Amino acid sequence: MTGSVRFCHLVDVTRYKLQAVARANLTPYQQTSGAPVTGGLLNPITIRLSVMMFLQFFIWGGWFVTLGTFLGSAFSAGGGEIGQAYSTQSWGAIVAPFIIGLIADRFFNAERILGVLHLVGALLMYLMYSSSGFASFYPYVLGYMIIYMPTLALVNSVSFRQLTDPAAQFGKIRVWGTIGWIVAGLFISTIGWDAQQAVADGALRNTFLLCSITSLVLGVYSFTLPATPPVRAASQSVISQALGLDALRLLKDRNFAVFFISSVLVCIPLAFYYQNTNIFLTEIGVANPTGKMTVGQMSEVLFMLLLPVFLNRYGIKKTLLIGMAAWVLRYVLFAFGAEGSALVLLISGIALHGVCYDFFFVSGQIYTDSKAGEQYKSSAQGLITLATYGVGMLAGFKVAGLIFDQYAVTGGHDWKAIWLIPAALAAGVFVLFALAFKPESIQRSGT
Repeated sequence: MTGSVRFCHLVDVTRYKLQAVARANLTPYQQTSGAPVTGGLLNPITIRLSVMMFLQFFIWGGWFVTLGTFLGSAFSAGGGEIGQAYSTQSWGAIVAPFIIGLIADRFFNAERILGVLHLVGALLMYLMYSSSGFASFYPYVLGYMIIYMPTLALVNSVSFRQLTDPAAQFGKIRVWGTIGWIVAGLFISTIGWDAQQAVADGALRNTFLLCSITSLVLGVYSFTLPATPPVRAASQSVISQALGLDALRLLKDRNFAVFFISSVLVCIPLAFYYQNTNIFLTEIGVANPTGKMTVGQMSEVLFMLLLPVFLNRYGIKKTLLIGMAAWVLRYVLFAFGAEGSALVLLISGIALHGVCYDFFFVSGQIYTDSKAGEQYKSSAQGLITLATYGVGMLAGFKVAGLIFDQYAVTGGHDWKAIWLIPAALAAGVFVLFALAFKPESIQRSGT
């Protein structure tokens, strides 16, 4: 994260992009050798797209989760530098619309751009693997995230254009991305790269080599994927739509403005999880920390299935509040689990990731989709993405880095104090939203 995002990803607007595809009645690209996907999981195209998704998120999960732990151990990086490195995800999210809007949507096949970006990414990953200090490492990770974040949209584009019914078929393909992230984490823990002594010996450096090789494989593989030519007319204002500028008028609606501000603010405590959790678990001596963190991705799948039930029964406001309350509870569990390394509290906090992400961010995307109307759906999603994964997460990583350094103690950190701060921040956003957001019904697309 995914995510997805997981950043990415942060971050998953995929369900709503595929709804936009269906609403626009885009005809899947017809290959000369056959028709778009109409069958099940064993359809050859479905298998090829699933492999693409698996590799795409294996790469991200294979290094991003342990980045902070690696930087602290290998380069003696402080919280500020670790936050700076994680902030490259936000810079990538900000730049991605320009790459997609100016290039992919206009001039070149999506699968070819995907291949080129991953081949360049393989080189940058190797340079990260070879870096001897943070000063040389940072330009490479910044460059990598600027070219990686656009690939999240490209793999979606390649998939959508081969499907006859994206709304029904895409989930079976996208789930392989989550599986890829989980496998990456389990692999790192199984091979022992995240064990305390292995971290001290620099074993986490190997994650960059692993992901460099995987990126090389995906780069080459991408050129074998079904042709996905551009479909957008060059005269359309794709940048203003991707950045959400067309949807700024939605902020005149009180409820949407409250939701928008809350979404930005809640990304500050969110950044603490991405930046500090692996460092935290490793430092307090939890075995196989990266593998244990995959429980969060597993819970995402479960709670995604439960989300429609909660929306129907409790409505959008209560569902969003449940998501925010889960952030408070998660950090409280981490704070008290840090004392004596109470594993049951720590695993419970990680398992809440599905509630935290699905019930706030995915529900929020549904709410945004319903408020925007047909004219501003894509722009509204772009606005929320820019505000959260761009502005909100940038601020969050900065704050998380400062707090990390502030509570450094001999031999480690005062983790109880560190985790209670994002718990208090999330509680503040919860109260703001509960008081200012008025209950309302939403009309979901397709209902």
